[in-house]
Amino acid sequence: MDIYSYHLSIERRLSPNTVASYSAEAASFIDFLGGRQARDSTSADVEEYIKKRSANLSKRSQAHVLSALRAYFDWLILEGERKDNPCDRVDAPKLGRYLPEVLSQEEVVSIMEAVGDSKPGDRRDRAMLEVLYGCGLRVSEACGLLISHVYADKKFVRVVGKGDKERLVPIGEPALEALEAWYEVRPEPAFPGVADYAFLNLRGRPLSRVSVFNMVKERAMLAGIRKDISPHTFRHSFATHLVENGADLRLVQEMLGHESILTTEIYTHIDSSTWQRAILDHHPRR
Repeated sequence: MDIYSYHLSIERRLSPNTVASYSAEAASFIDFLGGRQARDSTSADVEEYIKKRSANLSKRSQAHVLSALRAYFDWLILEGERKDNPCDRVDAPKLGRYLPEVLSQEEVVSIMEAVGDSKPGDRRDRAMLEVLYGCGLRVSEACGLLISHVYADKKFVRVVGKGDKERLVPIGEPALEALEAWYEVRPEPAFPGVADYAFLNLRGRPLSRVSVFNMVKERAMLAGIRKDISPHTFRHSFATHLVENGADLRLVQEMLGHESILTTEIYTHIDSSTWQRAILDHHPRR
């Protein structure tokens, strides 16, 4: 399994979380086979395994299991262990269109304004929220943002996204001003390796994704926002507001770092649901 993990990490350049998840799923499937070799397994084995796993899984999680197994069998084909992928004959669960929770522009402003600036932690949180929303970054991208990758004079940031792919993302004045305010009180790095990290905790160590998740929940609650949100909500909201304001979908795709335009198209559906609610809320026959 170590060789397979190496393949996922180095050759396919998948994220550490994906590598861990795919490797664990492959190991679980091998255990399920009970001594039989994966190279001899069939689509019936895959279906039986997913059926066994599906008792406590949503359809989306079942689809993830199938994707993980498909990746494993693709690797076996590359290694010359098989000639076919049994997952190709297994139907994926039907998934409905997932519409993520989205904040209105007024709610975004409310959360931002509810963050003070009297404490270093307040300034850091405001800067993080401005970057999450103003640049549409994933939380991992924001946590890994480097000071040297913020080109304030050009109004761009260089972001390292999934698969270590880099992209340039515009950054506006509110986010730049919030970053500058944070830099004024940013603690000394705990060790040289993190000296260039834009976001540190108050002990001078890199800010974790869990810390940002908890911070977002707390700041939203203090602002009176009762929606179930996460750091990713700011990314979704940013993209939705861009589409609502007429931004070209291809530009939104490039800014968000989506591989496929199909992923970005979800924001046109969110936009449709927004105006649908607005019409129904003001309908003369409501």
